[in-house]
Amino acid sequence: MSAFSAKWLSLREPYDLAARNPAVLKAVADAFRGHAGIVLVDLACGAGATRRAIGAHLPERQTWRLVDNDLGLLGQAATVQYAPNVRFLARPMDLVRDLELALEGPLDLVTTSALLDLVSPEWLDRLVVEAAARRLPVYAALSYDGRVMAEPACCHDREIMAGFNLHQRTDKGFGPALGPTAAARAVSRFKYLGYQVVQGGSDWVLGPDDRAIQEELLTAWAELAALTTALSSDVIAQWLAQRRAHLAGGRSTLRVGHTDLFASPIGTR
Repeated sequence: MSAFSAKWLSLREPYDLAARNPAVLKAVADAFRGHAGIVLVDLACGAGATRRAIGAHLPERQTWRLVDNDLGLLGQAATVQYAPNVRFLARPMDLVRDLELALEGPLDLVTTSALLDLVSPEWLDRLVVEAAARRLPVYAALSYDGRVMAEPACCHDREIMAGFNLHQRTDKGFGPALGPTAAARAVSRFKYLGYQVVQGGSDWVLGPDDRAIQEELLTAWAELAALTTALSSDVIAQWLAQRRAHLAGGRSTLRVGHTDLFASPIGTR
């Protein structure tokens, strides 16, 4: 499972959409209620899921600056046709090197989805400092927070999930990643720099009918367990077979924890 593949992004999008925290999204909408238009930058935009998820909650006239280093995904995000009052500017960019450049120019809002848990503490601090220097609000959705609950329980669930969380802290291109600690660090840093923060859970809740995404997750967790745990390959294979049996039998449910946040400078919006 690649977090950046078009196939994976398409598979996860409806679950992301259902999971987005309504109170956090309302705070974003309220911040711009009554505005004639809005200019946004969407960091690591992928195929444009953030626009599809929140566009209807924002002023009708929208200019989206779409930033990603994947030209294929960026092309998908920028070529979808919306209303004539919605404009897209595609910006191929390496956010490790060019974060500051991505935030230059007139902007009203910074958005990103499923990114903060992939970045390093240093990169997150750069984002917070640069946003604060420009007095920009930030909507960061769907940061994985380390919570995974699987039912029915299986032997070695705890070790497998611990291995997954360990892998989430490895380098995803930004340096050693924050993984499950990302949202808490972001909240702390934004508050320290004079922001008010609205946050809330945005968990995926996957039922027995959500077989494709469950299969993708279970397979990935088993593959990572071979790299991050002391479990033998036979034990991991047995775990995966048992979890797949629950899935085939219509008994498997998963809850994967995420956090949304909206940080806005106090006294400006």
